[in-house]
Amino acid sequence: MQKLFAIGDIHGHFDKLVRLIDKIDIDFDRDRLIFLGDYIDRGPDTFQVVEYLIDLKKICPRSVFLMGNHEYMLDAYLSGGDSFNYLVSGGRQTVDSYLKNVPTAGDALVPPAHREFFDSLLLYYETEAYIFVHAGLKPKIPLEKQSARDMLWIRNSFMRSSYHHGKKIVFGHTPVSAPLVEENKIGLDTGVAYGGKLTCVQLPQEIFFQA
Repeated sequence: MQKLFAIGDIHGHFDKLVRLIDKIDIDFDRDRLIFLGDYIDRGPDTFQVVEYLIDLKKICPRSVFLMGNHEYMLDAYLSGGDSFNYLVSGGRQTVDSYLKNVPTAGDALVPPAHREFFDSLLLYYETEAYIFVHAGLKPKIPLEKQSARDMLWIRNSFMRSSYHHGKKIVFGHTPVSAPLVEENKIGLDTGVAYGGKLTCVQLPQEIFFQA
């Protein structure tokens, strides 16, 4: 039976990511890793995190990478959008990480392989039993009619809702002190950006790992 491993927001914490992957019992050829977005910002090692994930995809080809709101903000920043809000939302640490690790000869802050990675991110991933999404879903709205903004940014209306979309929602984005497990959802952002732990859940067993 294939196991699914979903991992919450990483936010540039490379050491915790490596320790977490070492803890889980995964068959890289058969099982699937699903990352819920927010790989970047706030933590010190965004460059190393993205390099690691790109390499991980090569040895775990079934891996799935979702977009988080911070990747969305980075894309807007790189496209000449609102730099102030991005930088004060943790983007300064990402910029610093790239400046330390990318040769200054080129004019692009983010190297092509990393841009390709960011461009490939999905808004959601669905299986027979689960919907994986960064922030959540608006209650009572079919999946195909959900807005990208809600999938990347929604908080309170989703967190307070007991509405069941027919499949359990596995999400990150909203920090919780411990993994949130309810009948209709599992929350995996346990605040690594603020000194908390990085969390993974093994499905369908609902076994949790942390670093």
